[in-house]
Amino acid sequence: MTGHSAPPRRLIGRILRPVVTIAALLYFVIDALVYWIIRPFARWLGGLPIFAGFVHWVSGLEPYPALIVVLLPLVLLEPAKWAGAWLLATGQPSTGLVVLVGAELLKITLVERLFHITRDRLMTIPWFAWIFTRLVRWLERLKALPPWQAVRRLAGRVKDLAREAARAVRLWVQGLG
Repeated sequence: MTGHSAPPRRLIGRILRPVVTIAALLYFVIDALVYWIIRPFARWLGGLPIFAGFVHWVSGLEPYPALIVVLLPLVLLEPAKWAGAWLLATGQPSTGLVVLVGAELLKITLVERLFHITRDRLMTIPWFAWIFTRLVRWLERLKALPPWQAVRRLAGRVKDLAREAARAVRLWVQGLG
């Protein structure tokens, strides 16, 4: 090769890689913050007896049907989150917030629970195990980045402040009685 610069594909890749990484980081940070906030409620909801029969049914599925059951809430609810964001952006904050929070709550509740139930069977699908392993590694690298660490520290401080505020309110209520 002569003194030419990098081929256009490589140049585009070099330009897009940081943009995609930042976009993914922002998406996962926002998703993680929402998850952190609604996770206790999602776990409580997922543990209700009404879901026991469904859990039993899912537990007996073969790997590929289990994969379909896990992916279905993602396919249906991820676009609903974007619709909620669009509603927020177009001046419909109440509706947008209800759609966004509702979709995220359902997605987290269903996907987390379903994946937990079917993980061992899903990992028997070679291509799924390969993708999952790489995704976990990629997420670990994202979580090691300074912006992610800063958000985790901030979330920890917010959590500590919320606990202190709740304790102060309890003491105040007890003082009234």
